[in-house]
Amino acid sequence: MGATTIGALVGGAIDSMSGDDGNADGAIIGAITANVLKVVVPIAVTYAIGWAVLRGLGEIKDQVFGEES
Repeated sequence: MGATTIGALVGGAIDSMSGDDGNADGAIIGAITANVLKVVVPIAVTYAIGWAVLRGLGEIKDQVFGEES
């Protein structure tokens, strides 16, 4: 199943727990959230890895050449 479908199912299930009305609006919100997360999560992970690599390279440079004041 695609992320959009799973997001719609989870959103619909959460919305139906309240018992107010149908679960269509929860399914729509879940599908939109899943699509946003498909874009945001890879960007955030890439940024975090890049930041960690640059910080590690800075630490290695400081150890090799000595810390700068």
